[in-house]
Amino acid sequence: MRYSPDIAHERYRENLRAKGPQLKIGKDHALATHIEKKIADEKYSPAAVLGEIATQGLQFETTISTTTLYSYIDKEVFLRITNKDLPVKSTRKRGYHKVKEAARPSKGESIEKRPEDVDSRETFGNWEMDTVVSARPSKKALLVLTERKARKEVVRKLEDKTAASVNRALDDLERRYGELFPLIFRTITCDNGPEFADTDGIERSCLQGGKRTKLYYCHPYSAYERGSNENANKLIRRFLPKGTSFEDLTDERVAQIEDWLNNYPRKILGYLSAETVFEASVETALSTL
Repeated sequence: MRYSPDIAHERYRENLRAKGPQLKIGKDHALATHIEKKIADEKYSPAAVLGEIATQGLQFETTISTTTLYSYIDKEVFLRITNKDLPVKSTRKRGYHKVKEAARPSKGESIEKRPEDVDSRETFGNWEMDTVVSARPSKKALLVLTERKARKEVVRKLEDKTAASVNRALDDLERRYGELFPLIFRTITCDNGPEFADTDGIERSCLQGGKRTKLYYCHPYSAYERGSNENANKLIRRFLPKGTSFEDLTDERVAQIEDWLNNYPRKILGYLSAETVFEASVETALSTL
């Protein structure tokens, strides 16, 4: 629906009359319009909208809390926003028990041997990796890498979900980053899918020979060990829901989705974007060389 200031103004007035007590946001149409644009058009969550306003120092007549904003959405105060426009609310996490002595790919190294600084997210340059698949019969897929500290996302289209396609995508990334690749991609953690079975191919540099990264494998059926990566996949599904064919998905559209992921304000980062934290982390890493 196209935004009309006159229609919106009248809608807000009607809602104010219908809801009884004067709503705090009632006269701040600039804030209401901003919220609508971010949630309806840019797929932000209510918390992300308000977090970005705070971190960027945006000025409006009114200040509201996340709880209040959710309440306004529930009351259908906005012209273009309902609960259907909001991301799926997370459910309570269940407890997990680490699996011991699980089967591994013959050449792969278990996540149990991953350094503690990777587990704690204290150091930069450690990634999680997975694929997002197309609806059948298309064989295309997306390769998704998530940096554990900054939550930076790298998304690349694959012709198919095979080890050869994964290796080609990583080779392209190495060519892009050049000699910085081993610094930026110190480790990668993935599941036991057949597309990640070529440990040597993933770890081996296509430019210099030798190793370009270190690969670790999660326990089978333990997606929580790639929690950031799983969250990224859910965000991607806002744009490409399950059942979507990737057959006509363009590189340009993939780049747009990647850009959105990296510029989305993250609560866990104090509502900074992953791109902001990533760039600062790269600069810090380079300064220590």
